[in-house]
Amino acid sequence: MDSTSKKSKKKLVILLAVVAVIVIAAAAAVFMYNDGIGAVDSKSDEAVTVDIPSGSGAMQIIDILDENGLIKNKTMAKIHVKLSGYDSLQANTYIFTKDMDLKEIMTAINTGDFNYLSKNLLTIVEGSTVPQAATAISEKLNISSDELIALWNDRDYLDSLIEKYWFLTDEILQDGIMYPLEGYLYPETYTVTDQNITAEGITEQILDYTDSILSERKDDIEAFGMTVHEFLSLTSVVESESLFEEDRPKIAGVFMNRLEEGMPLQSDITVLYALQEKRVNVTYDDLEVDSPYNTYKYTGLPVGPVCSVSAPVMDDTLAYEKSDYLYFFAKEDGTVIYSKTLEEHDKAVSENLWY
Repeated sequence: MDSTSKKSKKKLVILLAVVAVIVIAAAAAVFMYNDGIGAVDSKSDEAVTVDIPSGSGAMQIIDILDENGLIKNKTMAKIHVKLSGYDSLQANTYIFTKDMDLKEIMTAINTGDFNYLSKNLLTIVEGSTVPQAATAISEKLNISSDELIALWNDRDYLDSLIEKYWFLTDEILQDGIMYPLEGYLYPETYTVTDQNITAEGITEQILDYTDSILSERKDDIEAFGMTVHEFLSLTSVVESESLFEEDRPKIAGVFMNRLEEGMPLQSDITVLYALQEKRVNVTYDDLEVDSPYNTYKYTGLPVGPVCSVSAPVMDDTLAYEKSDYLYFFAKEDGTVIYSKTLEEHDKAVSENLWY
């Protein structure tokens, strides 16, 4: 074989090697790409609720999906949306599962696929009462408010809940309690994926979330020197009496001072709860209602919470502001006047009474 043939053969070998490298690299890239846009967990059907805000572009949506644990490889995901040209992405709240690949998810968002839309977002508003929570649930689910109220007053069912949840005790069964689960139905927006969920099912979904909130604060509540029931009773009054966030620690401090002094809390909210009414003004006749919720007639905490309580109010109560104030009065614009003596308080009321 002459030298020219040898050189040609050598070039061919090199060319074949280069081609082989390119083919292998391409195959590896394709594998990496396909794997990267695959399902995060092909064996998990865990539901994940994703909010896509109005005006979100493809790259923003990839960031949102990644934050929600639905992206396997963010770089490959971004390459995918650049190549795929999704051009009609629709804002909404979706429910996806971890066994869905990126193509399925992006196609659903691009078409606004009804099958993936969150059709049952149930909201319990901060400060709502048990009847209001029952109404909110009945408006979203095929469960009547009467059925819920009956279940939430069923002694056998309540006993089963007390056995299941550490924060529920026989305190919710005390004489005079209007609604045993008042204060325990945490205010939040819940995603209900089961269209046929029962009254028991939605109750325990809510209580499971309440468990997570209270468990985070369990040690602090114990150090506060109250049972969970007592703590929720106090924080529910703070929740209802404070319009602005900055006032919550101060108002909580006023109530703590009153408890320590052995004074009645004298919260209008508790009187109105005893009457099962929602209004601003309280009459002298109202103050005479004989109820363990009436904190004008009875000293100490009301017999139970008077509404649902959010975590920030719990935290503000735990970190209440210490002061010498024993009274407060909210003006028409919501600003609060704090007083140390009854004389100061009466003057503030007479000068600012608006109802």
